[in-house]
Amino acid sequence: MSAQDPFHHVRDSASFELPRFVMEIVGHDALTLPKIFGLQITKYMVLQVVAGLLALVIFRGLAARIRDGQPARGKWWNFWELLALFIRDEVVRPAVGVPHDDHGHGDGHAAHHSVYEHPAAVAAGAHAAPVDVTHPADKFLPFVWTIFFYTLFCNLLGAIPFLGSPTADTSTTGILAIAVFAAVVIAGVQRSGFAGFLKSIAPSMELPGIMGMIIIPLVWVIEAIGLLIKHFVLAVRLYANMLAGHTVLGVILGFIAVSADQPYGLWYLVTPASVIGQVLIGLLELFVAFLQAYVFAFLASLFIGAAVNPH
Repeated sequence: MSAQDPFHHVRDSASFELPRFVMEIVGHDALTLPKIFGLQITKYMVLQVVAGLLALVIFRGLAARIRDGQPARGKWWNFWELLALFIRDEVVRPAVGVPHDDHGHGDGHAAHHSVYEHPAAVAAGAHAAPVDVTHPADKFLPFVWTIFFYTLFCNLLGAIPFLGSPTADTSTTGILAIAVFAAVVIAGVQRSGFAGFLKSIAPSMELPGIMGMIIIPLVWVIEAIGLLIKHFVLAVRLYANMLAGHTVLGVILGFIAVSADQPYGLWYLVTPASVIGQVLIGLLELFVAFLQAYVFAFLASLFIGAAVNPH
């Protein structure tokens, strides 16, 4: 079926396909999902719950290990801590930036950042350089962390056979983009007020008389449409990248089924080539899973930064 329809494995459905050895045991080729109060549960709904539970389990475990101020121990926990700190230090803080008046401009109040010495260095009797633990952009960290890790886990689930990536569906990426848009509006309104946020959508222009009355509203409409388009593209970019990768994998595997009925032993040539291609594309897909989660989080941070730092 996948040979005839390369999108078969990347579409949402009301059932999970089962591996052949499971099919022989249970006598069914798919696990049909139920309806709850008339709502059909789909494969991507289940996988999104799995992604959320993975994030909950992993980061509750990590939080428990660093709650006393000690560094996390073990490669597993260090890996997730590394990703979280990378998003904080290399994505959110630089992209969101510091509001202008926190630099000492505007209302004249400079931000105060608390520092501490790393517990491991203190225990060893060494003096570590002060570590900044507060930043004006950190209030957006929980949201961006959630966006990043939720997207990452949804992407990675697609690397497991017979599952799929919920982010290869516009329903998932659309809701994520709407959440980012809501965060941008809320951040902008909190920063500048409702009227100030609306005013900040268009750049400041000193235009005289009738020229300003005509051009400024026109520019505001264009910029407002551009704001909506940026978030629409945010959803389409993630969807298209995840859909494309899984479609390529489906097509490559489909070559094996198509060649099975061909003469001259073509199957023996196509199968090894398809398997090698599958492995290489699979490795690329693994990289893309991390890359697209990073890009989504980075652009979300940039959009929030533009809202809290209007020009």
